[in-house]
Amino acid sequence: MASARMSPGFARTGWALVLGGFLAATVIGLAGPEEANAQAKRAHALSLVGEPKLGPDFKQFDWVNPDAPKGGRIRQWSMGGFDSLNSFSVRGEAAAGLGLLYDSLMMNSPDEPSTEYGLIAAWVSHPDDFSSATFGLRPDARWHDGKPITADDVIFSLEALKKAHPRYAFYYKNVVKAEKTGENEVTFSFDMKGNRELPVIVGQLSILPKHYWTANGADGQPRDITRSSLEVPLGSGAYKVKSIDPGRGIIYERVKDYWAKDLPVSRGQWNFDEISYTYFRDVTPAFEAFKSGQIDIWQESSANRWATQYAFDAAKNGLVKKEALKNGRVAGMQSFAINTRRAQFKDARVRHAFDLAFDFDMLNKSFFYDQYIRSGSFFANSELASRGLPEGREREILETVKDQIPAEVFTTEFKNPAGGAEHRNNLRDAVRLMQEAGWKLQSGKLVNAGGETLKAEFLLVQPDFERIVLPYIENLKKIGVDASVRVVDSSQYKRRIDEFDYDIIVDSFGQSHSPGNEQRDYWGSDAAKRPGSQNSVGIESPAIDKLIDRIIAATDREDLVAATRALDRVLLWSHYVVPQWYYPFDRVASWNIFGRPEKLPSQSPASVLQTWWIDPAKEQAVKTALGR
Repeated sequence: MASARMSPGFARTGWALVLGGFLAATVIGLAGPEEANAQAKRAHALSLVGEPKLGPDFKQFDWVNPDAPKGGRIRQWSMGGFDSLNSFSVRGEAAAGLGLLYDSLMMNSPDEPSTEYGLIAAWVSHPDDFSSATFGLRPDARWHDGKPITADDVIFSLEALKKAHPRYAFYYKNVVKAEKTGENEVTFSFDMKGNRELPVIVGQLSILPKHYWTANGADGQPRDITRSSLEVPLGSGAYKVKSIDPGRGIIYERVKDYWAKDLPVSRGQWNFDEISYTYFRDVTPAFEAFKSGQIDIWQESSANRWATQYAFDAAKNGLVKKEALKNGRVAGMQSFAINTRRAQFKDARVRHAFDLAFDFDMLNKSFFYDQYIRSGSFFANSELASRGLPEGREREILETVKDQIPAEVFTTEFKNPAGGAEHRNNLRDAVRLMQEAGWKLQSGKLVNAGGETLKAEFLLVQPDFERIVLPYIENLKKIGVDASVRVVDSSQYKRRIDEFDYDIIVDSFGQSHSPGNEQRDYWGSDAAKRPGSQNSVGIESPAIDKLIDRIIAATDREDLVAATRALDRVLLWSHYVVPQWYYPFDRVASWNIFGRPEKLPSQSPASVLQTWWIDPAKEQAVKTALGR
C-alpha cells in the first residue's frame, strides 16, 4: 500500500487466526468462559484474506536464505533533502529509511497479502465481538541501549503517536485505550464492536521507548515527539543511525546484537552491514550516479528511461542487471488528483471534462513504449475492482445510498475514454460538459457567469514528470482551460500538500487486498478538513462515508469485496481523479554485486533491504572491472 506521501500502514479488514496450539484442553476447561475464549484465540499470526501460510512452529520464511551472509554496504538514493530524524511528527521533512530503526508488535509478510506474524508480540488474542485485542510481549525484546521493551512502552507509543501526527490520531481513532493487563501483556480497547480490522492495524503500531522520549535530549531540554529533531533517536530494530550529513545523506548500521535476529520472522533478513542514502535534487544526476557505480540499486519508475537509457557500458557487459519482477499487489490508483476544495472543481462535469482531455493512449505510445495499463479502478489488479454492472450484494449496498450517488453507477460500466483517433471527439464532449456546468468559451478561454476564467495549476515535485504534464496542458488549453505547471522543491511541496494548497497534483492511493480504516483517510469527510490527511481530493460525501463504514464493518470476505467494489464504482463515476496508469511489475536495475533468495516474496519481490545480501566474489569482480 503505498501512498505517494505517507503510507498509512497495512490496509486491512477481515481476518483469520491460526491457533498457537500451546493450550491444553484441561487449562481451557478450568478457566472462566471469557478467559477461555480469549486464550483459545491466541495466535502467532493474523491474516485478512485466509489463514496464514505458516504455523506457529515455522523456522523461517520460505522466501529467505536463512544462511545469507552478513556484511557490506548498499548505497541508495533519495529525492530532495531532510531536516529531521523524527519520522512521527507532522513537522519537518524526515530522512529516508527511518523505519529501519523501529520494530512493531507484528511484522507483515511481503509474500502473503495482508498477513502479519508476531515480532515484539509473541501472540495476540481478542474476544468474539472484536471489542479489544491483547498482545503478549516477548520478554527478551530489547531497545538498542539494552533496556527491555515493556508494556509501558506500548501504551506510551499509542498515546504519543496520536499526539505527534493527525494521521495517526485518525488512523487509530477507534483505539481508545491501552492498558497493562498482565506481565508483558497489553490490552487495547476499541470504541466499536465488530470491526475485525482493528486487532490487525494495532499489530502494525511502531513501538517507541518511553524512557527516551520522556527524558531530556542532548541539549538538556525535554524531548518532544511532536517536533522535528536531528538528534539520533533510540530504536529497537535491525538498524541504527551511524552518521548523518543533514539534507545530503544518512548512513545506517546493522545492530550486531539485534534482539530479534534469531526469531523465525527475522532469520535470513537484514543482511547489509550498512545502508546509505544520498540525496539528490533531481532524478537525472541520481541516475548518472547509479550508472557510474556510486549508487548500487535503482528501482525504476520511468518507462521511458527503462526502455531507452540502459544502453550504457556497464549494462551492456553484464555489470548491471536489469529485471522486471512480477508482483501480486493491488495496483491502487495513481492519478491526477483534482482538489474539489477549489470552487472551479466542485462540479463533477468539469472533472469529467478533465478526464476526457487526457490522452493516455498517445502518452503510452509516445513516452511509455506501450508498457503501461490505464487504471480503470482504485483497486486494479485484484478481485476488489468493480466490473460490469453491480449485482447481488454489491447492488444491495449501493441501493442504500442510491439518491446520493451518480445514476451511472447502476446503468453504465465505467470505462476510461479511448484516446488516439477518438481524442478529437473527447475534446468536443469535454467542451459540451463545461458548457453544461456553466462555463462558456470566450476568446478561447472558459469563463463563468461571474467573469472568472477556469484556471488549473499542476503542482509537481519531480521535474521529470513535467514532460508528461505539458501535453495534457496543451489539450486542456484546446478546450479553454487556463492551465499551467509549477515545479517546487520537496520542502515547499510537502507544506503545500499538507495545507491542501494546490489545484491538481499527482497522487497515488496505495491499496491492499483487504482495505479498511485507511479509506477514511483517503476519502472520508472528516479527513477532508484535517491538514496532513491523504484526502487530497477533498471528498465530503455522506454516501462515501457510509460505504467506507460498510467496508470496515464487513462480516466476511464476500461482504468486503462487495462493499469495496461499491466504493470503487462511486469514486470512479464521481470523477474525483483523472486515472493514470499502472504496471504489475517491479523494475529493478542493480550492480551485479548481490545474492538473493531463489524465491522472491510475491507482494514485494523487490524487497532488497530485507532479503538480499552482498556476494563478496561478485562485488570484487565489479570492482576489478571498474579498476577500483
